[in-house]
Amino acid sequence: MNNYAFTMQLSVRDYECDLQGIVNNSVYQNYLEHVRHEYIKSIGINFKDYAMKGINFVVLRVELDYKFPLSSGDTFWVGINMYKASELKIGFQQDIFRLNDNKPVLKGKVLATALNTRGRPEIPSEVKEYFEA
Repeated sequence: MNNYAFTMQLSVRDYECDLQGIVNNSVYQNYLEHVRHEYIKSIGINFKDYAMKGINFVVLRVELDYKFPLSSGDTFWVGINMYKASELKIGFQQDIFRLNDNKPVLKGKVLATALNTRGRPEIPSEVKEYFEA
């Protein structure tokens, strides 16, 4: 857990499971998004404030490697690191582990950017400063 800038614990809810009794593959993206947003808030970036200024953060690409399924009642933790993928892209490395045994569940990579009112990429200076710190 120490190799991540931020970690968060969550629990599987029954309605997230499919007929096989395991978490539906699309639900993992919800877990990752929730933790990304909580992490971003924890470092002082407020999506709503930026949206009010006409700058919207958007996901460009998601890569997920499923390792082991979660099922109803499982608790798990998500670790996240943010990095500068390019001048106009923000990268997030996110991994999910089952809590009771730290079994790897998913390895994920998310690329994002921020778009201004003209629809052009524009990474806010405060976000750029995060990478320079």
